[in-house]
Amino acid sequence: MDLQKELNKTGGFKNLDLLAKQVVEGFISGMHKSPFHGFSAEFAEHKIYNQGESTKHIDWKLFAKTDRLYTKRYDEETNLRCHLIIDNSSSMHFPKMKSFSIDNLNKIAFTALASASLMHILKKQRDAVGLSVYSDSYSFYSPEKGSERHHHMLLHQLSELVISKPEQKQTKTYTYLHQIAEKIKRRSLVFLFTDMLQTNVDQDKLFDALRHLKHNKHEVVLFHVFDKEKELLFDFDNTPKRYVDVETGEHINLYAENIKDSYKTAVNDYFNAIRLKCGQYKIKYVEADTNKNFDNILTTYMIERQRF
Repeated sequence: MDLQKELNKTGGFKNLDLLAKQVVEGFISGMHKSPFHGFSAEFAEHKIYNQGESTKHIDWKLFAKTDRLYTKRYDEETNLRCHLIIDNSSSMHFPKMKSFSIDNLNKIAFTALASASLMHILKKQRDAVGLSVYSDSYSFYSPEKGSERHHHMLLHQLSELVISKPEQKQTKTYTYLHQIAEKIKRRSLVFLFTDMLQTNVDQDKLFDALRHLKHNKHEVVLFHVFDKEKELLFDFDNTPKRYVDVETGEHINLYAENIKDSYKTAVNDYFNAIRLKCGQYKIKYVEADTNKNFDNILTTYMIERQRF
């Protein structure tokens, strides 16, 4: 399958599961020089046989192919739970796109494919995954489960996020992170995908909400999703443009060069403050630039799973 063609079909994700599988397989193929060199496409189905273990579950067919002893793994052998939280406010749909390519994703499309890729690994690991979606409302919640039906239901929800066009949907992170934290009862890996853009940001309230996610000893990772070229470096040509706040509808007309330096300073300061606060509260901060691939996302998962 041509990944780019599938992304371009009807401007959305018609085969998100297959796209995620390709992302993961591409990631795995590049891991031979990494600390996870033993990781493979079959990593969840089997584990290496250790001398002294029962031979009851040895996969003899795999032994005939590889000349190595592996035992089959079963659902009860893993108990990791993961909850994905996605900010679906209007700013996450920047920039507006009619179609996508693997090298040209807006923030919500990047988040959906990254989430589907994580789900593909979790499924192979027989781990349970849940999903929450919020903006100015808590629009979707599903608890952590590991069934095939549940997996497809979450994939459908991710696909719907990409093709939705929320107009002036603001971000109520403080309110809904507290609600989500109350719903996650058992210790879990919690992955939050957000651009951290919100009208009238109150950092104390924001990090109180993030700290609430640390309740019950959850491991929390903040994937800070943004278009580095446009939203941090303000890389626009110097022609007069109207810049619109997609969450409030407010706009301003200006030449990019007139404010570029001061804009970069202000946004850098804000992003650095987020990074420092995350460190203070022991929340892992991961930059998720939509202009890059998904290796940083999947590597973070591998590291956090080993720690967990």
